[in-house]
Amino acid sequence: MKKFLFKAVILISYSLFIISCTNPSGQVMKKSATGKPGEMIVVISKESWESSPGNLIRETLGQPQSALPQEEPLFNLINVPHEAFKDIFKSTGNIVITKISPTAEETGITFKNDVWARPQATVKISAASSEDFENLFKENADKILAYFLHAEKKRLMDSYKKIPEKTVLNTLQKHGISLYVKPGFIIAEEKDDFFWFRYETPEISQGIFVYWFDYSSGSTFTSDFLVAKRDSLLKKYVPGPLEGGFMTTEKSVDQVFNIFEHNGNYAAEMRGLWKVENDFMGGPYILLAELDASSQRVVVADGYVYAPSKKKRNLLREVEAMIYSLKFKDQKKNDKINSQVKMGN
Repeated sequence: MKKFLFKAVILISYSLFIISCTNPSGQVMKKSATGKPGEMIVVISKESWESSPGNLIRETLGQPQSALPQEEPLFNLINVPHEAFKDIFKSTGNIVITKISPTAEETGITFKNDVWARPQATVKISAASSEDFENLFKENADKILAYFLHAEKKRLMDSYKKIPEKTVLNTLQKHGISLYVKPGFIIAEEKDDFFWFRYETPEISQGIFVYWFDYSSGSTFTSDFLVAKRDSLLKKYVPGPLEGGFMTTEKSVDQVFNIFEHNGNYAAEMRGLWKVENDFMGGPYILLAELDASSQRVVVADGYVYAPSKKKRNLLREVEAMIYSLKFKDQKKNDKINSQVKMGN
């Protein structure tokens, strides 16, 4: 089932939110979406939940999140029978509604935003039998995952854009880059082409590195190259608490690597684990490397989490939303170049 998650990165643009809200003309006010981050309501009968349809839903939407030091599910699934699906559940941010019955009038799958609340992502799956449901779900598993993962990310991105940390935003805009992070991030390191921003509490640490280098060839967008570049910079600029220590990439586990487009630009996402040499510190990271064609450079936004003895999925998703807010000042020039490249192919 992990293959669905990998494909979801590429298909993430599949889901677009439809904005619906109250205005003075009299439209009905939608409730604010509720529920904890990563929580999902699954409306399904007890019989189906405890048989093959429920197993398929759990294996897909509840599969382990990749590249975490301890296993955590993609979503925390809450089973709600149809008769119990009342208003208290209808404002949840992520909802799957099933109908498995020979009397189902319209079979198929629909994706709808902001049905009962906003921002909300809802998937409705109707099938005449359990077998039909399984076939329908398997055919659309990639889209379903992409839709909900995008919804989780967009909620966070929108909140950070409303109230960004201006120090980080203003610092990077001087270099033709925009990045929206939550308030409280401070500048830990500032060089000509390497920046380290971090957010610290007594219990957790979240950090983002932003760096760039000249684009030389397609081999730049490989996991080997990006790991080597990452390690060289972290060794130079990110020391550990003990003498001789420094942050580096954990090599005992494979990096999760995908090529796709971000904002229309050629890009790569890489996930894995980091550690500190000569110490026991470590945790997960996620990296976005994006080609800024107009400047002939590769810009990397690289986020990490340190939260010993705590769950890290939601903390990493916060960092992921921040790095995915990456944009270039000269994007219009990039759009023109990208269009010409595609025409040439």
